[in-house]
Amino acid sequence: MTTVRLPLFPLNSVLFPGLVLPLNVFEERYRAMMRDLLKTPEDESRRFAVVAIRDGHEVAPSARGLPDRTAVTERGPAAGFGDDPARTFHGVGCVADAATIRERADGTFEVLATGTTRVKLLSVDASGPFLTAELQELPEEPGEEAGALAEGVLRAFRQYQKRLAGARERSLATGADLPDDPSVVSYLVAAAMMLDVPSKQRLLQAPDTASRLRDELTVLRAETAIIRSLPSLPAADLTRAPTSLN
Repeated sequence: MTTVRLPLFPLNSVLFPGLVLPLNVFEERYRAMMRDLLKTPEDESRRFAVVAIRDGHEVAPSARGLPDRTAVTERGPAAGFGDDPARTFHGVGCVADAATIRERADGTFEVLATGTTRVKLLSVDASGPFLTAELQELPEEPGEEAGALAEGVLRAFRQYQKRLAGARERSLATGADLPDDPSVVSYLVAAAMMLDVPSKQRLLQAPDTASRLRDELTVLRAETAIIRSLPSLPAADLTRAPTSLN
């Protein structure tokens, strides 16, 4: 099994292979990470791993105040993640390749990266200025009937989009070309659906493409039926997401 050690960037979201990830980097631990990545020559990949946070805070408490007036100031690479960061994160993440790392005048960074490969989290090291992790690359196996399942998922996804646009009183952009590669379809649909982090995480760590597509087909049909019966959709994201300094 291929293993690799990379900088680790925990987020309150799931990154899928092929999906673009914009980041506004302002905490010192992640600024240090970006400065280190900039040492890599431009013609080489500037890679780091993204994992979804299971139990913890994306932004470490830096002072008493919002969102928690009793929060104690925390410092260091593992701030906000407890004594054992590995237990705080989901066990499967995604490698991100940073195409753009731009430092602003105030020392913060604007980053644009793309998800590439799924990885299993083996261990976390908090001894440096930022977290690093030992990771095992996970192959993407097609599974049985992935092609037929992808066609069914695309049909269901188009119906889901239509229902979602109608429930939110938005116009649906048509004519967009959707991919036909089953693994690409599985990741695109997983990223586009309105699901919570645990649901997206289950899709990311599916054992193969066919299993992921099968789960997506079930979810799409259920969600489309729910949307059909509702006159409008609640702002669920506002109730799930904590107040962030971003």
